[in-house]
Amino acid sequence: MPSRDNDPGFTYRRIIRFHETDAAGVVYFANILILCHEAYEASLAASGVDMRSFFGGSESLAVPVVHAAVDFRRPVHCGDEVAIALTLHPVDTTTFEISYCLRNTEQKTVATALTRHVCIDSASRQRHPFSPELSQWLRSVTPPPEDD
Repeated sequence: MPSRDNDPGFTYRRIIRFHETDAAGVVYFANILILCHEAYEASLAASGVDMRSFFGGSESLAVPVVHAAVDFRRPVHCGDEVAIALTLHPVDTTTFEISYCLRNTEQKTVATALTRHVCIDSASRQRHPFSPELSQWLRSVTPPPEDD
């Protein structure tokens, strides 16, 4: 379930399910990126992005992930609740990064992650400036610049 906290960015909360764990009883490493992608999707939906056209290929633009990284801090088990806070970092007019911080109910960081996305024309596969809808989403989740 998504929520807007007082912090800049966006936070998505959910309970870890059994099928997301491995034989040791902790979240399987690759599933951390799935959780992050869920938070990304929830933030898009919360800002009014039409999910069917955005991910369904009816748009002339695509926004593939071109880089992903995860650092693990603490184990997460079936039944644990995690809050996934995401913050956007526009790189240029075609590229943005999302940083994710996954915390448990004690507010301890269990993992951090980063994904880099590039906006491309679906037909030519060449970089393309963000659509107005994507630009609006970026503005809604990007923290304001820090005061000096």
